Amino acid sequence: MNAKSSKKSSLIIKNLHVETEDKTNRLVKKAILKGVDLEIKEGEIHAIMGPNGSGKSTLLNALMGHPQYQISDGTIQIKIDGESKKLNELKADERANLGLFMAFQHPIEVPGLSFLHMLRTIKNLKDTDPEKQSLESLLEELKAQLKKLKIDEQALERGINEGFSGGEKKKLEIFQMKILKPKFILLDEIDSGLDIDALKIVAENIKEFFKEHSPAIIIVTHYARILKFISPDKVHILSHGKIVKSGGKSLAHTLEKHGYNEVNKQ
Repeated sequence: MNAKSSKKSSLIIKNLHVETEDKTNRLVKKAILKGVDLEIKEGEIHAIMGPNGSGKSTLLNALMGHPQYQISDGTIQIKIDGESKKLNELKADERANLGLFMAFQHPIEVPGLSFLHMLRTIKNLKDTDPEKQSLESLLEELKAQLKKLKIDEQALERGINEGFSGGEKKKLEIFQMKILKPKFILLDEIDSGLDIDALKIVAENIKEFFKEHSPAIIIVTHYARILKFISPDKVHILSHGKIVKSGGKSLAHTLEKHGYNEVNKQ
């Protein structure tokens, strides 16, 4: 039992310090994260909450390898089948190849590159046998997932996120997640901009994927509303670049009722 547990995939963050350019003076580095420690294992969902400017999005961007966010101290590691890999110096595509996936708070538009072309290319690159999945079977898979997310099939032929509403873009982020099947999932305010119906659809698809594939998931959110549909194993409060409190799902509801200042005093 213990041997099996020790081989679980996990994302391990130790004493992470991250800085970026100061918006008022590019020559000056501004410290955002000031020593974050966190471990998320496969089959776990962790929610990270905190006020604006606390470093939540910075944390996810640093984990994914965004060049704007530089690690000044600490380490990011992933452990797969008992083997550890340090991510600090790896580029974003190298981290993605190891199983990391990030759904963006503000998904960008990529005119001229369709979802179909992008996803087919990625799956062929990941597959040692490109003939293993035909275009026909891939289309069936894509259309099935679009149906579950209530997205029109014509989205496959359009430029990535081009002309879609904010809510549609968020659903398309989850669509990509379900097709690429990552081991470590970073969701940056996936609930922002969603009406209640879209929120339920997004939450149902995340839960379905989690139940089937048991990834490690980090959900960054300001509000507890998505956590009414997705039950996290742990909730962490990030404030001034550090995790100041951790607890169960009830912590999120305490935050919603009393606010960050009151909870931080407790």
